[in-house]
Amino acid sequence: MSGRRKPDWLKMRPPSGRRFTDIKQTLRDRDLHTVCEEANCPNMGECWSGTDGPGTATFMLMGDRCSRGCNFCDVQTGGMEPLDPDEPANVAAAVAEIGLDYVVLTSVDRDDLPDQGASHFAETIREIKRRDPSILVEVLIPDFQGDEDAVREIIDAEPDVIAHNIETVERLQWPVRDRRANYEQTLSVLEQVKRDSDIYTKTSVMLGLGEYDHEIYRTLSDLREADVDVVTLGQYLQPSRSHLDVFEYVHPDAFETWRRVAEEELDFLYCASGPMVRSSYKAGELFVDAVVRDGKSVEQARREARTAAGD
Repeated sequence: MSGRRKPDWLKMRPPSGRRFTDIKQTLRDRDLHTVCEEANCPNMGECWSGTDGPGTATFMLMGDRCSRGCNFCDVQTGGMEPLDPDEPANVAAAVAEIGLDYVVLTSVDRDDLPDQGASHFAETIREIKRRDPSILVEVLIPDFQGDEDAVREIIDAEPDVIAHNIETVERLQWPVRDRRANYEQTLSVLEQVKRDSDIYTKTSVMLGLGEYDHEIYRTLSDLREADVDVVTLGQYLQPSRSHLDVFEYVHPDAFETWRRVAEEELDFLYCASGPMVRSSYKAGELFVDAVVRDGKSVEQARREARTAAGD
């Protein structure tokens, strides 16, 4: 692991509380996975404990093993298993049991499947909406190798937000991401969603990997050119010694500067930016909820999301 000492502003809240325990047991009972656990998300304790609301978890579909091997990610690679045909119904049942009104779904990459898992992903969205149409569903999808039919299958399932992460600046796509992923392919997926629908789009960028400021600016500009609505920026943290080293720990003031650039200069609808921010982050979810469900103005939704997140 990187020899750099973590600064004081990188504080993780340890998982605890009855709510945390209940969510974990529900997931175990239904043999479900979350990216919260598989990727060692530093916000798991905060999100699952639900001190500021009902609590949430990001469900990870199609197993806990990925067909790709990104050098920043702690999800296991290889040893792919058949899809569980009961998973869509089990996820929908877990959502009802936990009592969520905003659901985040993501998945491992399944390049081994004929449709790369798009139909399974779409069926999970439909199953949740079938049980309760009022639930907002955000999906964080793979790139499906740029297959427009696969992306269209997700669009046709009508989630409320479609996210796909660009992860880092163009120069660092490799070695950060698996070679089957790339900058232009990610932009094309996000562009297709906007071209073929009016669904909100979202993406995430990790900082601290050795990127330069002008590269961050260009990445944000390219994302806005693709009409992305919401962007999150967070600090890359090394999951283990076998993953990429942290190049630097970016100061919170720098994250605040990038938030202002994103919203005030580049006109993203919302930007969550901070060392502990991740792609599935409660402030972003609260913003979308306020705009989509309550019809609030962008400015009011921004204020309320930041207040609730303690920003």
